[in-house]
Amino acid sequence: MNTFISGSCDTTTKLWDIRDGMSNQTFHGHELDINSIAFMSNGLNFATGSDDATCRMFDIRSDQQLGCYTGESIVCGITSVAFSKSGRILFAGYDDYNCHCWDVLRQERSAQLMSHENRVSCLGVNEDGMALCTGSWDSFLKIWN
Repeated sequence: MNTFISGSCDTTTKLWDIRDGMSNQTFHGHELDINSIAFMSNGLNFATGSDDATCRMFDIRSDQQLGCYTGESIVCGITSVAFSKSGRILFAGYDDYNCHCWDVLRQERSAQLMSHENRVSCLGVNEDGMALCTGSWDSFLKIWN
């Protein structure tokens, strides 16, 4: 793959071609800074997390947004996003000290992981997809399986 994605404080996400250094596509939808981006394993879809309290999923081929993941009670920003190995679940770390798990197809929250005492600043799924690790400003890493 000769592309990468960037998110910006101008609320856009851009797809870049590393061969010529040019932006080929721009994706719109967020209202505040974009803090995190993750590709789905197929390389054709990606998710973003923003200070506007939403995660969004986009499709590169159709050049459009596929879903928006948010809840009425969620009013804080997203610091990090990652997909499950299958791509069915979108994990998002929030400033409210939680990791919300979103069902990508149903566009609804499937779980909420709560145990940090400060914002969740990073997260990752291990290679075999059997565990999620969340890191927080509380200086702890938590492993979820």
